[in-house]
Amino acid sequence: MAWGWKFGNEIGKIVLTLFRLAAVIFGTWYLGRIVRHNYHKGFIVCAALIYAGALGNLIDSMFYGMIFDKGMHYDPQLHDFTQAYSGIASVTLQGGYSSFLHGSVVDMLYFPLIRSTFPGWLPFVGGKEFEFFSPIFNIADASISVGVITLLVFQKRFFKRYRNMPVHSTVETSTEVSDKVQVS
Repeated sequence: MAWGWKFGNEIGKIVLTLFRLAAVIFGTWYLGRIVRHNYHKGFIVCAALIYAGALGNLIDSMFYGMIFDKGMHYDPQLHDFTQAYSGIASVTLQGGYSSFLHGSVVDMLYFPLIRSTFPGWLPFVGGKEFEFFSPIFNIADASISVGVITLLVFQKRFFKRYRNMPVHSTVETSTEVSDKVQVS
């Protein structure tokens, strides 16, 4: 999941990969639809960013474990994901560390901006290590995040209603209008 979150064990991994597959299938149809209907270009770009990120993560989770020799995978004995591999993963011809749909989504970007310790006088966290922006992420996660955040920030521009449409507040009839006609 985005920003290094974990979701369940091996069954959770398959569920997440199938969810990504469904999202990519829906995204393919939806992108075609919004392009055909001439939606706002900014909205199309944001939807394409979200789609591309989902597709990138799907490809990683489907095939990465079959091709490479190292990756984060669930260890049933530890009841947790193992991350204690070192070095760079290599392509292997003997089969990877995992099977189809069980590969890791490759997280490769890490930008800890501040590493420090909380002041001792702070309740609950005083004296503990602090790292600002600790998530490890990838280009696909960043693409999804940029697309969603841009949609939220510019939603009024992307989804503005037609304001110049004529509004008819009166109805024309052929009824005679005079002081002599009584309305009941």
